[in-house]
Amino acid sequence: MDAQVESAIEIAFNPTTDPNLKSQAYTFLEQLRSDPQGWQVCLSLFVRSPPASEVLDQDGLLLAKENLLDYVRRQYGPTSSGVDVTALQNKLTQTLTYLFTSLYGSSWSSFFDDFKVLAGDASNIGTANPAGTTLYLRLLRSIHDEIADVLIPRSQDEHKRNTELKDFIRQRDAPKIVNSWQEILARWREVDLDIVELCLRCISRYVSWIDIALVVNPDVLRHLWDLVGQQVSSSESGQGRVRIAAIDTLNEIVAKKMSPNDKVELIRFLNLANVLGQLVASPGLSEYRSTSNYDTDLGEAVAKLTNTVLFDIIKVLETNGIDETTGAKADELLQLTVPYLLRFFSDEYDEICSSVIPSMTDLLTMFRRKVKVGVGIGNGEVQMLQPILDTIIIKMKFDDTADWGAEDDQTDEAEFQELRKRLHVLQQTVAAVDENLFMNTISRLVANTFNGIDAGDSRITWRELDLALHEMYLFGELAIKSGSMYQKGAPANEAGQHLVEMMSKLVSSDLAAHPHPAIQLQYLEICVRYCAFFEHNTPLIGRAFENFVRFIHSDHAKVRTRSWYLFYKFVKQLRNNLGGDAQTVMQSFGDLLQIRAEVPDESADDDDSSEVNDQSADAVFNAQLYLFEAIGAIASTPSIGIQDQTFYARSLLEPLVSDLNVHLANASGGDERSILQIHHTIMAIGTLAKGFCDWMPSVSTAGPPPPNELSAEFHTGSEAILTALEALKTSMLVRTAARSSFSRMLGVLGSRILQQLPRWIEGLLSQTSTKDEMATFLRLLDQVVFGFKTEISSILDSLLTPLLQRIFSELSEPPTGTDDEIQLVELKAQYLNFILVILNNELASVVVSQTNQGTFEPLLQTLEHFCRDASDYQTARLSFGVLSRMTVVWGGPDIPVQANGTNGAAQEPAPVLPGFDNFAMTRFSPLTWALISSPSFNHKDAQARSALQEAAGLQWTILRKCGPRYESYLREQELSSMGFQRNMVDEYIGHLKDPEQRTWKKFFTSFVAQARGG
Repeated sequence: MDAQVESAIEIAFNPTTDPNLKSQAYTFLEQLRSDPQGWQVCLSLFVRSPPASEVLDQDGLLLAKENLLDYVRRQYGPTSSGVDVTALQNKLTQTLTYLFTSLYGSSWSSFFDDFKVLAGDASNIGTANPAGTTLYLRLLRSIHDEIADVLIPRSQDEHKRNTELKDFIRQRDAPKIVNSWQEILARWREVDLDIVELCLRCISRYVSWIDIALVVNPDVLRHLWDLVGQQVSSSESGQGRVRIAAIDTLNEIVAKKMSPNDKVELIRFLNLANVLGQLVASPGLSEYRSTSNYDTDLGEAVAKLTNTVLFDIIKVLETNGIDETTGAKADELLQLTVPYLLRFFSDEYDEICSSVIPSMTDLLTMFRRKVKVGVGIGNGEVQMLQPILDTIIIKMKFDDTADWGAEDDQTDEAEFQELRKRLHVLQQTVAAVDENLFMNTISRLVANTFNGIDAGDSRITWRELDLALHEMYLFGELAIKSGSMYQKGAPANEAGQHLVEMMSKLVSSDLAAHPHPAIQLQYLEICVRYCAFFEHNTPLIGRAFENFVRFIHSDHAKVRTRSWYLFYKFVKQLRNNLGGDAQTVMQSFGDLLQIRAEVPDESADDDDSSEVNDQSADAVFNAQLYLFEAIGAIASTPSIGIQDQTFYARSLLEPLVSDLNVHLANASGGDERSILQIHHTIMAIGTLAKGFCDWMPSVSTAGPPPPNELSAEFHTGSEAILTALEALKTSMLVRTAARSSFSRMLGVLGSRILQQLPRWIEGLLSQTSTKDEMATFLRLLDQVVFGFKTEISSILDSLLTPLLQRIFSELSEPPTGTDDEIQLVELKAQYLNFILVILNNELASVVVSQTNQGTFEPLLQTLEHFCRDASDYQTARLSFGVLSRMTVVWGGPDIPVQANGTNGAAQEPAPVLPGFDNFAMTRFSPLTWALISSPSFNHKDAQARSALQEAAGLQWTILRKCGPRYESYLREQELSSMGFQRNMVDEYIGHLKDPEQRTWKKFFTSFVAQARGG
């Protein structure tokens, strides 16, 4: 059967086949096509192995051409009774397009004529044979998409081919093609409107690369004006679609690239300012505006045309060297077109507004450039700024139909906020052009809105107030552009003075009592953003503080949780002014500090939640933590005595410690909610500690350490955490919380934490801890060692061996996946950094103490292993750095390096550790060559070069500690054993003696590259 089908296809498409035989073949194939089982035969032909060649030779292409053309004439001719289904038409159009690209330039120059014949002549095109006309236009569209669509990436060969084909079309057929379009448009009232629309879409495509004079002629334009000027009730109707297609065609005509003078003359010739005016005045855009009948499709099309016209006018005006006449004409066109820009920019539909934002951006950017270079803008342009700014501000307002915070409107609200960001950029540009205009406009808007609220003006809704507050929030970028809102106790600039006046009005008014949540949040955000205002206007802090406390208890979930974070920010910046409010806060916050863990519902779908709107149990708890830190900051302000501070700390800690004890038994039994409660409570204790004391032992500018009385109170909290951690150390959730609290309690506990350190390590580095957990905790230990280096020696001596053994165990486990590999690399880095911190803080004796001698050799073995590992250059570099530091610390004083050729009494090494000089020469130095000799080492890799330079630094350091003995070792053993000639050895050691380590490293890197043939 397969052979029969294949034979029938060959007969049917062979032009030399006997007509009777060809007819039989067609009949057979039609029967196969209608047979329900016919697809099976075709499938077997398609998947056969080996497959048939997909590349046709010239004869094959001609054969396909003749057969397809014959098929089209029969199937799409005037006498045809039916046409193919849409899918088959698409495939036919695609195939004919491919044939066009292969044959049009050589053997099918009549391509367009062959299909134009099917469409009809001037008297009947589009009506005598609609199917043929449609196929002709679809082919035109498909050919453009194949050879001229600039959005499709092309190979160099395809680009060359397409350029040649476009040249052929311009030379041979472009006038005839345009004439066929003209014939269709001339009969647009008689022809099917789908055909007219398709014709217009073809013109839109081709006009960008054919001679525009062919299209811009009185006949074509007359038909376009007729189509554009139709009075249509709806753009969804056939006539409406054709009108929009005609407008799009005008858009593409205007967008055609040409010289500035020609562009201006084209816009003037098309009288587009008048066209835009007529379209804007049409019922769909004027009479029906703000009604349900408003024609948004038409509005978007006309807005795009406006955008294109303005884009080209502005481009002309910014062209260097244009003649004065052209510039004057372009400026006149600008004045005529800007009103339509403002019309669509202010449109209530964001899609329409967004269509002209590019040209609005270009216009304002042009103004800004003129101001920047000192040219200034003309009177006509100055007069544009105020209406432009007013329109931008209006667009910043929520629509009258918008419902803030509604779940079903979240997408619309997100899109609106994105639009606000784009509008803000435009506002900034206006401010750059005329700062005074901007300042006065915003100040006037805010003042009028606030005054209207005070006067009880019912016309001012939450939307107007939200707009004023939003603009006030953005205004700060101008007021604090110098880095601060105040300088020497006064507003930093004129904008700062305006902002101070706005803030005074905001805080002293009753705006915070507005019932709408959007206004409440805006109020809080502004108070936090401009905290500097309160530092210079301390009498107003109390009023704002009262409002914060009220919002913290809001019934609106979003306002409530967001206010917790904002309250924390407010308190942190104004902490020194809030000591008198501690008792009030303690009393009013009691209910908010109760922790109630909720196990998340695994079936809950939180894909739609955002960081701002998320009201899940985890999100609410994370927000609650800000309250703990805020209340800790208030209760420990400098104006509060230490006795009161400790009382507040005890009052806050006791319920948390009690809560840990209550839930510990159930948590130990595996109760999920109790474990989560333990996690939350531990996190709260740590966060509270951070609020009470943000001093850190490793930060020199953090102020004095906490009083002992306060440390003693939090020592109780840390003991409770450790008890829970020891009981639940197999729980990652508990370990995570404990590790977080450990870092936050370092400051408030001070050196008290050192006695607990072994227990912290035992709990946080359990057998179930991950590499990532270990790496994170090692970073914290770095901080502890550095901060308490004068007190930690004995503690570190006792805990170093078990700590390193735990690390060695984790390092020895092979990674099980990509994530594990990444964690392993990070653990190596933190392990090496930890050793460096010990060596750099005069604690090196701990590493080689009697207690830790048994661990010293395994430690060195890990370093040696890392230095040899060419698969991890970063770790190798760090390891060489550790060895260099060991050499500096234990190698003794530097030995002066004798210049080449000089003799003198050799100074013997005096290492701190007896025998370390031999150790460094025989074990450390050869590691440099071990890395380089690895087959996978790539000296061209940037990280490899970094590791090489660190290895070079190790040898340079060894020479300074071991002197001539190391030079002799290199000559007689290390370098000679590697086969280096004497002159190479002399050169090598000569550079090693260079006093500049950087010069030596540069030589060493090039030496290795040369040795490895690169």
